[in-house]
Amino acid sequence: ATPGLAKMPYTRFVEVGRVVLINYGPDAGKIAVIVNVVDANKCQIDSPATGVARQLISFKRIALTDLMVEVEKGAHSKTVEAAMTAGDVVSKWEKTSWAKKLAAKKRKASLNDFERFKVMVARKQKAKMVADKLASM
Repeated sequence: ATPGLAKMPYTRFVEVGRVVLINYGPDAGKIAVIVNVVDANKCQIDSPATGVARQLISFKRIALTDLMVEVEKGAHSKTVEAAMTAGDVVSKWEKTSWAKKLAAKKRKASLNDFERFKVMVARKQKAKMVADKLASM
């Protein structure tokens, strides 16, 4: 870097091609791509690969990810889908710790009473084994 210039603290910018996570609304939990920035509050997103229809969405309802896709401003849905497939975006997203945490949270929320009981018993057994091992040291 040039001496005297500070490094930018942010790496995720609102830009065409940025992959975003929708965190509110009917498409919550799905990823999409920014295809156009409308103004300081809204952008147009699209993602036929994950079932998100082209729509205007507020920045408050999305979270920027580190992933990018090579698309032009205002790209058609077929172009966006081809770029997402070529960039292997969905599988890259599923490998991130962020996506894994969301999947684990969803799995935990879907447990029934007996499955929650089994998890509790397993945690107690693990805690007892750790305590016994520490006591024997």
